[in-house]
Amino acid sequence: MAFVVGVQFEHYHHPNTLGVQDKSPRLSWRIDDPSNNFIQSGYEVELTRYVHGIPQPTVSTATCNSSHSSLVPWPYDHPLQSRQKISVRVRVWDDKKTHSPWSEPSYLETGLLTRSDWSCQRITAPWTSHSSVPSPEQLYRKEFLLLDQVQYARLYITAQGVYEAEINGQRVGDYFLAPGWTSYDGRLQYQTYDVSLMLQQGPNCIGVRVAEGWFSGRIGFEGGHRNIWGSQNTLFAQLEITLRSGNSMRISSDGSWTVTEGPIVLAEIYDGEKYDATKEVPLWSSSSMEPSSSDWQYALVLSSLPQLTKLVAGYGEPVRRVDVVKPIGKLLSPLGKTIVDFGQNLVGYVRLNNIKGPRGHTITLQHAEVLEKGELGTRCLRICEATDWYTLRGSQQSEKYEPRFTFHGFRYVEIVGWVGDLNLDDMEAVVCQTDMKPAGQFTCSNPLLNALYKNVVWSMRGNFLSVPTDCPQRDERLGWTGDLALFAPTANLLYDCFGMLKNWLIDVQYDQNVLGGVPPMVSPNATLPDPMWCRRVPCAIWHDVTILAPWALYLETADHTILAQQYDSMVTWIKAIPRDSTGASHLWDPAVFQLGDWLDPAAPPDAPWKSATDSKMVANMFLIQSLDIMTKIAQVLDKEDDMTHFVSESTAARKEFQSEYVTPNGRIASDSQTAYALGICLDILSPAQKPRAASRLAELVRKNGFKIGTGFAGTPFICEALAATGYTQVAYSMLLEKSCPSWLYPVTMGSTTVWERWDSMLPDGSINPGEMTSFNHYAFGAVAKFLFERIAGLQRLEPGWKRFRVAPLIGAEFSYATGSHVTPYGVASCSWKTSQAENSSETFTLKVSVPTNTIADIIIPDGKGERMRTVGPGDWEFHSTFTRDYEWPVLPLKGKS
Repeated sequence: MAFVVGVQFEHYHHPNTLGVQDKSPRLSWRIDDPSNNFIQSGYEVELTRYVHGIPQPTVSTATCNSSHSSLVPWPYDHPLQSRQKISVRVRVWDDKKTHSPWSEPSYLETGLLTRSDWSCQRITAPWTSHSSVPSPEQLYRKEFLLLDQVQYARLYITAQGVYEAEINGQRVGDYFLAPGWTSYDGRLQYQTYDVSLMLQQGPNCIGVRVAEGWFSGRIGFEGGHRNIWGSQNTLFAQLEITLRSGNSMRISSDGSWTVTEGPIVLAEIYDGEKYDATKEVPLWSSSSMEPSSSDWQYALVLSSLPQLTKLVAGYGEPVRRVDVVKPIGKLLSPLGKTIVDFGQNLVGYVRLNNIKGPRGHTITLQHAEVLEKGELGTRCLRICEATDWYTLRGSQQSEKYEPRFTFHGFRYVEIVGWVGDLNLDDMEAVVCQTDMKPAGQFTCSNPLLNALYKNVVWSMRGNFLSVPTDCPQRDERLGWTGDLALFAPTANLLYDCFGMLKNWLIDVQYDQNVLGGVPPMVSPNATLPDPMWCRRVPCAIWHDVTILAPWALYLETADHTILAQQYDSMVTWIKAIPRDSTGASHLWDPAVFQLGDWLDPAAPPDAPWKSATDSKMVANMFLIQSLDIMTKIAQVLDKEDDMTHFVSESTAARKEFQSEYVTPNGRIASDSQTAYALGICLDILSPAQKPRAASRLAELVRKNGFKIGTGFAGTPFICEALAATGYTQVAYSMLLEKSCPSWLYPVTMGSTTVWERWDSMLPDGSINPGEMTSFNHYAFGAVAKFLFERIAGLQRLEPGWKRFRVAPLIGAEFSYATGSHVTPYGVASCSWKTSQAENSSETFTLKVSVPTNTIADIIIPDGKGERMRTVGPGDWEFHSTFTRDYEWPVLPLKGKS
């Protein structure tokens, strides 16, 4: 019997379905069919509505004859209204009218969908001003009386800054750094919390901490800027309560709320948090607080939020504290400093327990990713203290502390001021990230590659914190567009990041409109006050994110709405690209500065744009790729005229590129790894040119001793370019190289994340002298896609994984590999292993799991060739005998060969 499982609204995962902004949410589900014989031919949806949390007796049903089970349209005529709670169940049937049982119900509740739903006022502390120095946190509170028990209660809340709410002394929700980082002038996200069980009959109190966060804190490198989006931290809070008597009441932020400064005297994203426990206000969020316990003032009511600024729930998952990491050791530095090693470069903060000491004594924790000469390596943090301070209240019992409004990128923590012996059991690192669902797993027979894959995952986790950032540790942590443009296909394999990236792309488009059509280099655009970095000058790759990121999301999910949402942004970008007015009129204007193959290992440490590959040529290659993708997007969206236009533009640009940069046989003007990798993978070259280009690429790689010669632009494509053109063993030789620069060099140096530079740490253990040196940057980790697709062999063939292929590329000395991915239809996985047989042959065993409603093409090595099977849903196992018909190891070529 088939069962319907995992009924889902849009791309939301439980428990992130409270307070959403979708009025007609599409539905998806998976089918669990042990027999593997069930083929869906129709479905039925049952809708239950709730009033104040109570299900209504009348249900609505809708049926549809369709085999679709992913993102099917909302089957009802009437869209949902604000504050509406529903549940749905789904059942399906096959062509024999055999029905599945009803699924378990899935729940969704809308938030406040229009500005008129908000009755609260925007309030701030009366002492706030346009300060150029950091401000302490603000504590807001409001007491109220409930004359009956609570049936149902929701808190709708946000802040211009970051906040944390409490009711009757208990924290509300589990979000970290709410409301998250957006382009605040365009969108301010709010959150919805179910607080029904936190309220009581009688006196109650709501309290809210508000701090600067990204909104008004210092953001940006070279000293950055404060107050980018505003100088006053504000609070919006609306608590809606229904009592068991049926009466309702609303507690809204207004001038009757009171405010005071809290014990967090510094709350900076970069510099850290200073918490002075001697300034705590006991019971401040409780009705039991003593009236004279602190200097409370009435809040100042500000004008309403401008209508051009949208109050939205957003689409991304919240940032949460998702994990803890225990320390693995304690060391004494050459200078006598106590340093704790957590064994993993991570993003979050340190939680301290069992703190003891006199009142007013301060403990400091300074964070760093690496050690240099036995001490914290802090030079590469630049203008960033990365330090938390805790001043003890001096209580008889031991004290606890963990930061609320900052985060750090670190593996090592230097602790100063700890009283008594430091017990490692008294501390743990708390890992913080956008709470995305894991979507992929990979392992193979090479332990160093397994470590590399793990490093890529950790770098994505650490840099997907509210927005996709470049790095999480120094005075930057910005949503750089170029990094994401190139990493998006890999990101989709590792995590379900659709909601987060959809949310971020809305801000990219807003920032693009502010800049007159040129996309931002970073989004949210923290460079607005900086004329040097906010140049409004088009830049290839970085600004191509407007096309590359939505396209990657579409390929992963087959959700065409992300293309429709971002289509105006894409077209605006294509029109904004300055073209050559003197010659090749369909290519980039060569006068425009380009970052090109950023951080090519041949580039000087202080000039990362000086690649071995012509940056103007790289820009034109990505232009042709963008035009090709725009042709496909216009086709998906049924924009025939646009499709015809982009075909013409792409054809003309490709022709001009060939005339400018490529010989008839396939040699490219920039004789570099990146040039040939892009030429092959982006289909710049004709079929007749690719063989010579591929052989030249293989020659260059072998001449370079299999060391990496690519930067941001070429790295995602270099191994695939070799494998796709028959040079699999050269690709594997490059992948497995351990000398610098290579993917495995950092692994051999003990890295636990991907580095920004191939040599962020030099072989002697010193930090690269370049000012821009991070030890947690996901960009070069784009190679994880190659691990999935070529070593494990798991490859998507159609958008949304409706059809996929399992085709392991046997090579090197790999003897097994596994790969799995959560597709819209369920988990697709493969696992293969080899073992020695007679003579020089080996046996090959392949296990494949194909989700219901999908098809898989299986490529099995057989003898000296291969055979193919196409299979439907189920668990499959294949066996063969084959011969490794290649030479290993591949030898490098002499430099003068």
